[in-house]
Amino acid sequence: MTLNELRYIVAVAQERNFRRAAEKSFISQPALSLAIQKLEQELDVKIFERGKHDITVTSVGAEIVEQAHRALEEVDRIRELARQGKDQLASTLRLGIIYSVGPYLLPDLVPSLKRLAPGMALEIEENITANLETLLRNGKLDVIIIALPFGDAGILTRPMYDEPFEVVVDNQHRWARRRSIKAQELASEKVLLLDSGHCFSNQVAEACPDLDRKGADIQQGTSFETIRNMVASGLGITVLPASANSARYRSRLLQVIPFAKPVPSRRIALAWRKSFARTQAIDVLAKAISQTRITGIRHLP
Repeated sequence: MTLNELRYIVAVAQERNFRRAAEKSFISQPALSLAIQKLEQELDVKIFERGKHDITVTSVGAEIVEQAHRALEEVDRIRELARQGKDQLASTLRLGIIYSVGPYLLPDLVPSLKRLAPGMALEIEENITANLETLLRNGKLDVIIIALPFGDAGILTRPMYDEPFEVVVDNQHRWARRRSIKAQELASEKVLLLDSGHCFSNQVAEACPDLDRKGADIQQGTSFETIRNMVASGLGITVLPASANSARYRSRLLQVIPFAKPVPSRRIALAWRKSFARTQAIDVLAKAISQTRITGIRHLP
């Protein structure tokens, strides 16, 4: 059993395709297939079921792949530990960030991080929480920025800031001069929210449970900026996090109205694998976030 063989079975399990796994592993498909057959013979088990059009992982194969992933991560950890005497801030950090945070945090975060760790470039992946979690667990990302609650015993989290939700209406809406809005009032309006795969929509639904009732008028959009423009056109109202309503994003066609107490909010945090060795990189990223100045958010100690 070799480390390369472990890498190959992890690649096939992720891709569910021998050709793509071989390309990803930079070897020929026959060589990859032969290596996996050799490992299956050595272990005397079938790791994969080869169909005509697809590849499935056997039940015992799933356990082997999971253990292989752990073993490869531990090997990476050994390499990181061997580099402990070197600068942990001198190499790229693979950062994942949810769509509802990325555009509003990154313009302030990147300059802050550049001052603190000029040698640590960011490779950034924007995605929904479920996909970021998979990429984090598979070792494709080093750290992610998500909304809590999140994680388990294998994942560490560090809360960074809280931000309230706010109601956004167009200037001609009957609420445009209101000083505050009660959460339960939203159910009487046409509300534009992100697609259901986004955790922010779930958080809004939890804060405004009447939106889940049958007959509530909900329309979904692909991004906050698309939704903002639909609201400006008079299609309906929306709920956005405070960071999305800072001065640089505001439109003269819109009014931002706070919620009445208790104000719905979310807590944004860093999350990383417990086995991730570059703790200094996590610390400096957290410090960079704490130094951002974004309207509406409240940094945590």
